Parts: sequence; structure tokens; C-alpha cells
Amino acid sequence: MRTLILTSILGLLAFMTLTGCNRCSGNSPIQMGATGIAYEVVVVADDAVWNDPAGQQVKAELQRPVQGLPQDEPSMRITHVLPADFNGMMKYVRNILIVNVDASVYTKVSLNAEKDRWAKGQVVVQLNAPDKAALSDYLTAHPRGLTSYYSKIEMMRMAAVLRKTFSTLVYEKVQEQFGVTLNVPEDFNSYKDTVNFFWASNNANKGRMDVVVYIFPYTNPNTFTKEYLIAMRDSTLGANIPGAFPDSHMATDTSTVQYSAITLQGKYCGVLRGLWYVKGDKMGGPFVSYARLDEVNNRIVVVEGFVYSPDTDKRNYMRRMEAALQTVRLPGDKDQPLDYPEIVIQPSNEQS
Repeated sequence: MRTLILTSILGLLAFMTLTGCNRCSGNSPIQMGATGIAYEVVVVADDAVWNDPAGQQVKAELQRPVQGLPQDEPSMRITHVLPADFNGMMKYVRNILIVNVDASVYTKVSLNAEKDRWAKGQVVVQLNAPDKAALSDYLTAHPRGLTSYYSKIEMMRMAAVLRKTFSTLVYEKVQEQFGVTLNVPEDFNSYKDTVNFFWASNNANKGRMDVVVYIFPYTNPNTFTKEYLIAMRDSTLGANIPGAFPDSHMATDTSTVQYSAITLQGKYCGVLRGLWYVKGDKMGGPFVSYARLDEVNNRIVVVEGFVYSPDTDKRNYMRRMEAALQTVRLPGDKDQPLDYPEIVIQPSNEQS
């Protein structure tokens, strides 16, 4: 993993050599862009901390399994760097976590994040503690806090890319049919639309990704519950996504589904994630579904991504799909600029 980071850094160094100084002659420097790999974190910590159980707890926190997948896949890749080696081009990596343990400086655990500290598009998190026991207690009390934060950052970055490069076919069809907009990857070139339902896919032999959009009237105050949204999912997708055999169709593995809530465009968004399968067949995989209230038209708009990729890792495919879902804009939405989320010290209920 260290090799991957260093390869990116060497490439950036070569670029700098060819292009010269990346700063203007005035007082305002031109920041170079952050380097590194998506969902990779450089952790800066002394060996005395990193090799301690508290340090390994930091590692375990960042490598928590991504939720909603059929097999365990770690949330982050990690590269450990000693403070003495953290200099030069290492400071331009996109995700950095600096762990400081020093009783002479800190009296309690604190956590703060800074954007664009050494490079544009970068986030640097500092986790400070007076001793290893306090660090361990903090991580135990705040599970998924760091993982969720870095995941939000990377999701934001992916969504920003999709705002610029996306399937115009899907964008135009969804806008025409529902009056909403959605940016999905460019390779989504196959679609099917019926009344109140739209389905598009990249039709890939490996790493197939699909997206569906459907609507239904908002008549029940209990709409934003796991049970209600699963029932609507099974009813809608069961009727519109048939399997290869007679009477086979898509269904939800209800035992795997988790429900959470996020804020999207400043509004409540209900999120389902779990596993789907085809009843009467052997197909299946992970899905994530966003449900929002369209206040202008008094209806629920659901956008969902699901993946079919047997015998391969599915984490990155699902992350692309969820980033696409976060670009959905309903009537009345005012497009808000993408910005880094605030880092919080409370236990996180967000999915990563």
C-alpha cells in the first residue's frame, strides 16, 4: 500500500519538475491538487502509538467492513507513516490522519479537521489525546466516527466528478419522465421506462451496475420507515424487474436491510441498504436506496442503485452508485455547492 502512495507522489514530483514552480509571484499561492487513491488514508503516528493496542484500534476503525455488502470489505486502505518521514510530497495526499499522544500538550481527547491544508481537495484530521488509554476509550465510545467522515468526503468527491461527467441519456430520460435530475456514470447506455418507473444499466459482464427511479404518492406519515420502504421496493421492483425464469423477479433479503437517515439538499432522505436477490433464480447482490419527499408534487421519489458482480469485490461499484444517488435533484431544489462535512465527535449513525 505504501508503494501505491509513493508511486502517486513520484508522478506528481515529475510533473512539478516539468512544469516548474506551482506558485504565483504574488501573495496568493496556487495550491496543487491533492494526490493519492480514493478511500486511502495516510496515518501519521509514532511507532510507540501505532504498535500499541490503541494504535491498532485506530487501524481497525478505519478498516471496518463496509456495511450492506455480502462479504467483508474494508472501508479504507491505510498507509502508516512516521512523523519524521511525513514531509515533502507526503503532505499532498488527499486523506491524512495525524495521531498525537502527548500528556504534556493535551488534557483530553480532541478531534478536528482542516481542508486544503497543503493541497487543494485535501482533508487533514488531527486526533489528539493525552495518553493511549484515553485514545482507546474515545474510539470505543465513537464507533465509525472516523470511517464515516472519510467516507462522506470521498462520496462528495465522486459526486463532484459525476456532476461534470455523466450519462446524458439517463439524465435526459429521468428529467423528462419525472421532472428530476440524476447523474450516473457515462457507461449507463441501456434503459427501460414504464409508467412511474425507470431502469438503466451499464450492462457490464463484470461489475454490472443498475439504477432505478420510481415514484408513488405521499399519503402515509409512516412512509419513512424501513418496513414501509421495503414493502414499496418489493412491490415496485418485483413487478418491473423480472428474472430469467417464469414467475422469477427481484426481491429484498429483509434480514440484511438497514435503515438510516441523511440530509440531502438540506432535506430529509431515508436510506435503505442491504441485499437483493431474484426469487426463483440464483442472482443477487447489494443495493442502496434513497427516498425523498417531493414537496412540490406531494410524492415520494426513490432512486436506487444495485450491483451484480459475483465472485468479485463490490465495494467500489456500490460507492459509485451511491455517489450517483447523491446527485438527485427534485423540483424546487436549489443546487448547493459541494463542501466538506463537519467532523463530529458523537457516535455516527451514517453508513459507510
